[in-house]
Amino acid sequence: MTTIEAPRAPFRRSRATRSNFELYSWLFMRGSGVVLIALVFGHLFVNLVSGQGIKAIDFAFVGGKWSSPFWQTWDLLMLWLAELHGVNGVRTVINDYAEKDSTRIVLKTLLLLSAALILVLGTLVIFTFDPCPVGEPANLLPSFCTK
Repeated sequence: MTTIEAPRAPFRRSRATRSNFELYSWLFMRGSGVVLIALVFGHLFVNLVSGQGIKAIDFAFVGGKWSSPFWQTWDLLMLWLAELHGVNGVRTVINDYAEKDSTRIVLKTLLLLSAALILVLGTLVIFTFDPCPVGEPANLLPSFCTK
């Protein structure tokens, strides 16, 4: 003998109170990934393919590149996008695998603090790098430095 179950109540959507942060995070990962591919391959092409290859990369090469605002901006954009892309990915892993809320909070706090430190230090290095330090022998300085 079969019993007839009472009909279920129709599904009612509750009012959404959450933001679209995860959607924007997902979109950022896709967009930044595409831009990073272009930035990294451009970086590799200029540093390794054009010119003399890896043997030409030294202090003078970096100094010459970073004397140009274009390359400073290129490398800064690559640093910031790679850092934010990586932090967002690790944040997602922490959300997926950290079981306790306290563990999740501690890990995300450490992640954000380390990311902020790396971004600040990287930005300072890019913009305060002096390719022509005073008092260095002329044969060690890039060709564009004047004594």
